Amino acid sequence: MIELDHKETLMQLKKEAFHASILDMSLGGKSQKVLLRDYQMHPWKMEVLHVDFQRVSAKEKITMRVPLHFINEENAPSVKLGGGVVNHIESDVEVICLPGDLPEFIEVDCGALEIGESISLSQLNLPSGVESAHLGRGGEDLGLVAIQKARGGSADEEASDVDASEDKNANSTESADEDKGASSEA
Repeated sequence: MIELDHKETLMQLKKEAFHASILDMSLGGKSQKVLLRDYQMHPWKMEVLHVDFQRVSAKEKITMRVPLHFINEENAPSVKLGGGVVNHIESDVEVICLPGDLPEFIEVDCGALEIGESISLSQLNLPSGVESAHLGRGGEDLGLVAIQKARGGSADEEASDVDASEDKNANSTESADEDKGASSEA
């Protein structure tokens, strides 16, 4: 059994890089390369109950989930000027690589996307020595992020709809007043 400092472990688990990095662990005075594979938290306390690490060899490929970092979302013309909304379909991807090639994260540039377009797994710029585990198994090319037209109308359309309904209400009120006047004259 290995004992870890609880406070330090809890702080490290809050960091994204801790989950997708090769870690150095001192075991019996020797440094070992390990990966965090799983951990278990107490249901309502901020308490780590169990942590699983896996030893890794520098010469054997590993399979690991790596987080995606989406950049230039707010600067994409379709979002900034076209009223599009960015839809994150996946937040991480499974990769196969040697431990030394494992990236902390993979950047996905959304800056050139137009409304209705998406970026799929095959379009990712993976670092050298890193390949998609899903595509390597013959899986279909999954979408990662897409820009869609915002639901509902724009603010201008909503304002014109409100004006039109106010005009209808005003016209129907005038008609009702005219009808009352005609019936009281009779």
